[in-house]
Amino acid sequence: MANEEQNTPATAGQTKPGLFERNPGLRTLLRVVVVFAIIGAVAYWWYGRSFEETDDAQVDGHIYPVSARISGHIVKVNVEDGQSVKAGTVLAEIDDTDYKVAVERARADFMDASASAEAAGFSVPISQVGSNSMIHSAQSDVISAEAGISSANKQVDEAQARLVQAKANAQTANADLARYAQLVAKKEISQQQYDQANAAAISANAQVTAVEASLRSAQEVVKQAKARLGQAQASLANAQISPKQVALTQARARAGEAAAAKAKAALEQAELNLGYTKIVAPVDGVVGNRNAQAGVNVQAGQELLSIVPTSNIWVTANFKETQLEFMRPGQSVSIKVDALGGAKFHGKVTAIGGATGARYSLLPPENATGNYVKVVQRVPVRIDFDDAGKQGFNQDGRLRPGLSVVPEVRVR
Repeated sequence: MANEEQNTPATAGQTKPGLFERNPGLRTLLRVVVVFAIIGAVAYWWYGRSFEETDDAQVDGHIYPVSARISGHIVKVNVEDGQSVKAGTVLAEIDDTDYKVAVERARADFMDASASAEAAGFSVPISQVGSNSMIHSAQSDVISAEAGISSANKQVDEAQARLVQAKANAQTANADLARYAQLVAKKEISQQQYDQANAAAISANAQVTAVEASLRSAQEVVKQAKARLGQAQASLANAQISPKQVALTQARARAGEAAAAKAKAALEQAELNLGYTKIVAPVDGVVGNRNAQAGVNVQAGQELLSIVPTSNIWVTANFKETQLEFMRPGQSVSIKVDALGGAKFHGKVTAIGGATGARYSLLPPENATGNYVKVVQRVPVRIDFDDAGKQGFNQDGRLRPGLSVVPEVRVR
């Protein structure tokens, strides 16, 4: 007991060991934790500087509405919702009976118009030759008529000269007869000489009458030649109008060709309409939103179904405006797809939107109203899958427009 009492004050004066003294390895552990925390903070800081990501992103792509190009009665629908189709696959069929009849009618109209145009074309060279012949013939008639007038005028001049001579001869013969009458009365000349003078006077007077008749005939010939000239000139004027007739014939030929071209266009349109009775897929994809049913009458432009392509797709990511400082087209992107269990694809930034998403809305905000509240805006960024990524989802075929993704853009 004495020993215990002696030892108690000494024990009470001793200091209790600290946490790190009782656990020497704890100090080392704490140091390691601090080092890792610093490394983690630096890594997070570096990651925040080097990458930008958002969960406001989805797979995007064109959805092709398929509509009827003609009106008619649907007789068959060959696809169902969710069915994969290739470009050119017949999706639905419209009754083609009326359109076949329209093609045959248009073909008959085209053949008729072509025949008419061909006949009109044949008449053009015929009218041209006839016009040239008429002009040349009329010109020859005018020249001939003018020559006839000249010849007739010469005959008139000649007859007038002969008439002058005949009158002079008759005047001389009549004067001789008057002198011979006085002489025969005095018995100074014989009766025979008087009779000869009388006969010569009668002959001279008859010659005057004949020459006057010849002059009148020559004058009538002149009148007839002038009449022929007038007729020839009228024929020439009529022939000179014939080129206009040729032009009219050519115009009719061109009109026939135009009618044939119009009929041909109508035939081609009828054939196109017949082809439109089979509604085909414009691209490879999956059928969706099918509204077409057999037995329904549809109008031109009425939407029947949609085709969603699975190959031509991309990502539309709506980044905050504060994330775009260092973002540029061409930067690499890692894309995590929620629907595929977080499977990652690779792509690159293709384009940054020209305006914020709010500006594309139906009712864009108007800050001038006085109710302005600053809100961080989002800008749509297009991200295209790279070739390897395209091959992957083409083979898998499960990526669809509208699926949520998380893109991570390396900005530094």
